[in-house]
Amino acid sequence: MNLGRTKVLVYEYPIDMRKSFDGLYGLVLGSGKNPVSGDTFLFVSKDRKRAKALFWDGNGLNIWMKRMEDGRFADVFLRTEMTSRELSLFFEGSDSVTKRLSPEDRTLRYAFT
Repeated sequence: MNLGRTKVLVYEYPIDMRKSFDGLYGLVLGSGKNPVSGDTFLFVSKDRKRAKALFWDGNGLNIWMKRMEDGRFADVFLRTEMTSRELSLFFEGSDSVTKRLSPEDRTLRYAFT
């Protein structure tokens, strides 16, 4: 997955990992974002054992998915976005991408803000 310098937007709620292209596309549209903008959209399951990244490559939608066999993905539900390098670290299982927001920031946060 070569995302270059795309912006990675983190969906703030855990999702049902049975969602595929249409379901994830709908979540992005419902948040007011454009799924074909070139941004990457990260979705994580409630147990943080599975994650999906939805992105447009100029030709069509792609989904990158990973299931952790041991451990869990970092808790990124309080993040709004990350870099493509942080996304790579996230998919490698690194905890270094976790960033806590202040209580004031949490009250102003919406999905994909």
